[in-house]
Amino acid sequence: MKDGPHAVDVHVGKTIRIKRLMRKVSQTELGDRVGVTFQQIQKYEKGSNRVSASMLVEIAGALDVDVRSFFEDVQPGIANDNPTPSEEFVVSRDGVMLNAAFLSIKNEQVRKKIVKLVQAIAGMELGETE
Repeated sequence: MKDGPHAVDVHVGKTIRIKRLMRKVSQTELGDRVGVTFQQIQKYEKGSNRVSASMLVEIAGALDVDVRSFFEDVQPGIANDNPTPSEEFVVSRDGVMLNAAFLSIKNEQVRKKIVKLVQAIAGMELGETE
C-alpha cells in the first residue's frame, strides 16, 4: 500500500483551492457553508483527507460550480505525485490571484502586451539579451 494521499485526492483538493480562491472565499467561509471547520477544508485542499461524494457536491454548490469540474484533467491510472514548481505556483495563492486578475482584463491587446512585458522581464532576470 502506498504512503500518502492518492494523486486524485490531491488533484481534487487543489481544484477546490483554486475555485475557492478565484471566488474570493476563505477556508472558514467555505467550511461554514458546508458545515465543517476551516481545518477540514485545509485537509481537503491538501488531499490529506478524502472528500466524500456528498461533501464534494456540497462544496460544488457552495462555490457555485459543476461538481464534474473537480475531475477535469484527471488521467485514469496516471498518478503524478511530484508536481513541478510551475504547477505548485499555479495553485498557490499568488498564482490563483495573478491568473484571476489577468483574466479580468477584457482587452486582448492589453493581455498580450502584459505577457510580452513579463517575458521581457524574465529574460532580463535570466541574463538574456535581444
